[in-house]
Amino acid sequence: MAVPHYAVFGSPVAHSLSPRIHAAFARQCGIALIYVPLDTAEVGFAATFERFAAAGGIGANVTAPDKAAAASVCARLSSRAQRAGVVNTLALTPTGWQGDTTDGIGLVRDLRERRDLGLYQARVLLVGAGGAARSVAPALLDADIAQLVVANRTRATAYDLIDALDAADRVRACTTDEVASQGAFDLVIHAATPADDGAQPDLPGSILADGATVVDLNYGARALPMLAWAARNGCARAFDGLGMLVEQAAESFELWHGMRPDTDPVYAQLRLSGRTATGA
Repeated sequence: MAVPHYAVFGSPVAHSLSPRIHAAFARQCGIALIYVPLDTAEVGFAATFERFAAAGGIGANVTAPDKAAAASVCARLSSRAQRAGVVNTLALTPTGWQGDTTDGIGLVRDLRERRDLGLYQARVLLVGAGGAARSVAPALLDADIAQLVVANRTRATAYDLIDALDAADRVRACTTDEVASQGAFDLVIHAATPADDGAQPDLPGSILADGATVVDLNYGARALPMLAWAARNGCARAFDGLGMLVEQAAESFELWHGMRPDTDPVYAQLRLSGRTATGA
């Protein structure tokens, strides 16, 4: 019997930890699989995915910048992918490719179970309104937070995101220049692309409520500027996105194989090894 083929699409993607994570999950569950990184820079997502599917691929993850493009190849989208407008997980079904997004539920699981963070009635600031922000926003609302404020450099992009969420009573948008006027937040999630020069985000410390938590959806070196900003502003609880990465991978794995792996030893090994480069 042929070994099932899986992949992670994106650009850049050679550094991705996803092959290592899924290999660890497969060993736990006694499953044979091949999982490889496929860079879409040369011919684009659609052509790269077509080659993968023609070669017998049956499941894939998708990272930046291709999450929106991935939705277009799907015959069906999950309800959470429809709300997010992006896809990070593809699964071949008898009726065609199904698209899902597991980032949001992965983030919520990491915050609740690994970080012991209660989200009920929390005020949450989401910095950024691109694919990463879209991936997690619906799950945050489903976690019964009190309010989600989306802050983005471009006002129109922030409003596009909150309009798609269809939760006008609990969401609002502003520019990053206006964020100081929005009060203090229990949870600040950095979903924007970090500066190329490694500069810390230009955000006021006043946005942090007493006991606030800061999370950067990047991990490794790309998360360091936001984590440094949190420390400089007295925030004792600040995390990168490695936990979310492992948890969203477990959601994808369960979708493909019908088995949920134990994420704790995989997370611990990745953290211990220090191989926390950026991306999916």
